[in-house]
Amino acid sequence: MQALKYFACGLGLALLTSHSFASNSGAEYNIANGLAPEVTWQSISPLKAFRGDFRILSTKSYSQDEQAKFSPIDYAVSWGMFADPYFAKQISVRQYDRFLNWKMKTLPVSAEQAMQMVSNMHIIPANPDIAKQIKQVQRGDLVRLQGELVEVKDRNLVWRSSLTNTDVGDGACELFRVHSIQWIEHKAL
Repeated sequence: MQALKYFACGLGLALLTSHSFASNSGAEYNIANGLAPEVTWQSISPLKAFRGDFRILSTKSYSQDEQAKFSPIDYAVSWGMFADPYFAKQISVRQYDRFLNWKMKTLPVSAEQAMQMVSNMHIIPANPDIAKQIKQVQRGDLVRLQGELVEVKDRNLVWRSSLTNTDVGDGACELFRVHSIQWIEHKAL
């Protein structure tokens, strides 16, 4: 099947603010550093247990947006058939502003199926060790991630994970608090 497919996923512009963040230290950044929230207006609530083996297509670090207080990095990932290096190499990605665009020249499955095997994951570390490990993940790695999909609140910001892999567009990304990361393969792409 010949096709050129783009997929966008991310956080709505309405949630972005003009605040500038000079560093990721201090109590407001506890969650991004794998610690519990200390400020009363922040919370993180588990929604659903989540785990899987994911091929890393790209990573993008964030420190200057409102969401960096929770998620210091996004992973563009593939899984299932698209985690195979043969297919993963054919996926080109662009991450920006918590969004992901991806494309393949030829889709080996229907567009609907393909969109269910690629995603942008906003990664939240569950502890300080995971906060260090999530920064070591590189394009091509196959990793097993375990944790939960969550909702975070911070003053007027409510950031809620998608709970299905069938949605696309704004709000379709996983907001994933990672409790465990295990490398299955390093840089197979």
